[in-house]
Amino acid sequence: MIKNLTKGSPLKLIVMFAMPILIGNLFQQLFHISDILIVGRLLGVKSLAAVGSSAPLIFMFLMVAFGFTSGLTIITAQRFGAHDEKGIKSSVFHSLTAAGVLSLTVSTFFIACLRYLLRYMNIPEEIMDQAYSFTLILGLAMTPVILYNLLSGFIRALGDAKTPLYFLIFCSLINIALNFVFIYYCGLGVAGSALGSCCSMLLTVAACVWIIAKRFPLLKISLADCRYNHKFMLEHLKVAAPMAVQFSILALSMMIIQSVCNSFGTEVIAGFTAALRIEQISTQPVFAIGVAFATYAAQNYGAALIKRIRQGVRQCLAACLVLSVLISLGVRFFGTHLVGAFIEGGDEGIITIGQQYLMISSYFYFFLACIFITRNALQGMGRPSIPLASGVFELIIRAFAAVYLANIIGYYGIFWAGPIAWVGGALVTSLGYWWTITHLNNGDMRGIFARKKALQKAGC
Repeated sequence: MIKNLTKGSPLKLIVMFAMPILIGNLFQQLFHISDILIVGRLLGVKSLAAVGSSAPLIFMFLMVAFGFTSGLTIITAQRFGAHDEKGIKSSVFHSLTAAGVLSLTVSTFFIACLRYLLRYMNIPEEIMDQAYSFTLILGLAMTPVILYNLLSGFIRALGDAKTPLYFLIFCSLINIALNFVFIYYCGLGVAGSALGSCCSMLLTVAACVWIIAKRFPLLKISLADCRYNHKFMLEHLKVAAPMAVQFSILALSMMIIQSVCNSFGTEVIAGFTAALRIEQISTQPVFAIGVAFATYAAQNYGAALIKRIRQGVRQCLAACLVLSVLISLGVRFFGTHLVGAFIEGGDEGIITIGQQYLMISSYFYFFLACIFITRNALQGMGRPSIPLASGVFELIIRAFAAVYLANIIGYYGIFWAGPIAWVGGALVTSLGYWWTITHLNNGDMRGIFARKKALQKAGC
């Protein structure tokens, strides 16, 4: 259902919009966790370590795809907020064109450089072959991944968060079923897990295209809409490219941490992998609010309602403070049991390693929430430079902390790298948001209206 987010209570709108995103993200995490859980249970610790050790590499390319497509659809959401139907269709065409180029580039680079990248990550020789086969097959699925993110982003830009939820549920269930079949019945090992993910994503993309053709006429384009406009393409790329770089920097920092982690052996890799998956699930509520806020900010920015953006940030930060405390308590009380669910036989050493990480990171969840809210507010307003600067700052902190602290206190140093980076990133994005919103509130709003009129006059 298409929804206008420029009217009504900000917190209520954002929470209602975030709920389907949250459920969808949980299913998306189920998509990834099913790989880890099924592999860990059916194939053992070494196979689990092979999947976990290469996960940051896949994560990097997924983050590039997510950041780039999210940036493209922010322009679509701004057009929707401005009630510019022609601009929406033109945005769809330009976004599909840009995403096609990205898909070709990423796939070519991935296939050509995969072996070198895995070597760089210090993956132990005993699990290298499994890590390579798993990662290569997933790399070949980058095109449907990019297309899925773009299509679901278009739908969210129109204020509909429920339809992408249905896609994710469908994809996750298919993925679990295929993973089990390919690993247990076909005996394909970790390659079977990757193959199941590829097949489920292809089916989901087909479902997305069919639903958009049936239910979303605003997103359907004709030959008349396929007119390339260089200025309009640049407007998309000015938001999408920095967001892609920002997310890739985040993923690169995780690759560095994983590379250091890999040097401590398979037990530490397995424990760290399980703990990260638990953390990713636990922080989904605040992440979903952040994703919802990007669409909220974009629509209200397109309508030149700056005060509503500021009001929404205040209310969401207060709500995320409460959520962060509750999530932290839950992780600290149930972390041991959750980590143990990933390991066949309940290896105490691995469980202890995972629990140690969760005990450290759970104190810092509110800083992560601050990043999600302020970063998405800035991106929704088409201001990606500050989130990009924050990403660079986080990369430097993570890399320094992981390498330096690991030399002093062992793998505990890896556990502290992320939380320290969250504090630094939250400081940068919060100050950047405060400066930006103050400038817009106190500045001349004629600039925003002039920009809208110029683009409409250009026929975008």
